[in-house]
Amino acid sequence: MERFDVVIVGGRCAGSSLAIRLARRGLRVCVLDRARFPSETPSTHVIQPCGVRILAELGVLDQALAAGAVPIDRFTLVNEDVRIDSVVEPGVFGAPGLCLRRLTLDALLVRAAVAAGAEVRTGCRVRALIIAGGRVVGVSSDRGPVYAGLVVGADGRHSTVAAQVRAAEYHVTPAGRMPAWAYYEGVADTEGRLRLGRRGDLAFLASPTDGGLYLAGVAPAVGRREEFARDRDRQFTAGLATWPELADLLAGARRVGPIRLMTDWHGYFRQSAGPGWVLVGDAGHFKDFTPAQGISDALRQARRLASGIERGFGAGSIDTGSIDTGSIDTGSIDTEMLRWWQWRDNDAYEMYWFARDLGAPGRSSPLVTRVLRDIAVHREATLALLRVLNHDQRPAQLFTPRRLAASALRALRDRPDQIPATLAEIAAAARDEVRRARRRRLAPPGMRDLASSPLVSPG
Repeated sequence: MERFDVVIVGGRCAGSSLAIRLARRGLRVCVLDRARFPSETPSTHVIQPCGVRILAELGVLDQALAAGAVPIDRFTLVNEDVRIDSVVEPGVFGAPGLCLRRLTLDALLVRAAVAAGAEVRTGCRVRALIIAGGRVVGVSSDRGPVYAGLVVGADGRHSTVAAQVRAAEYHVTPAGRMPAWAYYEGVADTEGRLRLGRRGDLAFLASPTDGGLYLAGVAPAVGRREEFARDRDRQFTAGLATWPELADLLAGARRVGPIRLMTDWHGYFRQSAGPGWVLVGDAGHFKDFTPAQGISDALRQARRLASGIERGFGAGSIDTGSIDTGSIDTGSIDTEMLRWWQWRDNDAYEMYWFARDLGAPGRSSPLVTRVLRDIAVHREATLALLRVLNHDQRPAQLFTPRRLAASALRALRDRPDQIPATLAEIAAAARDEVRRARRRRLAPPGMRDLASSPLVSPG
């Protein structure tokens, strides 16, 4: 019978980076992933500076750069006729951003987890969880059962662990846009510039990446899914043409491989802790892709979770040599996982709605355009926007009531023909803020029950 301190289901950004940290702390860790690496997965490939600093902590940044990762030290945001250009200053953010395909990044992290001492089994599918005495005590895989004091679900949006424990979703939002992306070679642009754009009813993301390739993404409204999928080549090319700057960059370049589509997604938080289990990364929370937060979120969450797991095991509360849960004091690890879940929700809440608003389908409204125009002309406001994207500053600290009110007045002055629509937008935004504030005060499904369990003392 195989026993570990921690079994991690999923070996990508969240799972492997967590395994590295736990193995270095001396815990016995087993990582199981049905994929064999290198392996693709939908992603913007963009790593914010906060995530790059974590790669350095993990000891894989030099390997990532050697593998061709492109440092991102320039940032452009275009919204109709508004343009924001900025420099990502290492002295301010501690590192540049990075663009690296998941094909490359995930394989580097898996190898680093093995080097740290974790047992990593790829091509291994987890079938079910093993439960004893109401507690998750291991997993059943196609290579046999594996027992552990804690099972971590790091297995993405379609998480087996989340499904098995019936983790409830909350703050659910429907998909606004459908991302389509492709890679090009022969692009003359050599600067490390991340481009985010919104032109008409389309959104864009573009950046140089590893392998000498250039990533270009177009995101139509999800309502155009069938139309786009029927003739994706023509639709994708036509979409690129609506942003001349991007179309000019790709002129003469050759597309490598197919146009990829991501058609099945929605935003959510999930119940992320319970007796003997915890969720991290996309398994527990997924937001709109527009602000390119996923990789850095996974790395940041894994760092925080590793500390909580270490504290829980540091109390000697789990004896993985026995699956008789009646003889195990589980309070410490369960308390730490509850605290981690609470931290995750607090950390992710504002960015979740910010991303939702950025990715909303349709054309940019006069109010949004005016807000961005006002930010574009103030260096400190532009720097604050980069800080928001890097999790150094909350969105509410940039989009203050005073700033929004001033921009609203200017929007009304700029477009008197749009006064009724702009006033309706202002009222809708105010109602949204009230609803979001109310939601934030509510305990998510399962958290209240776990916090009041006799096994858990919130402390």
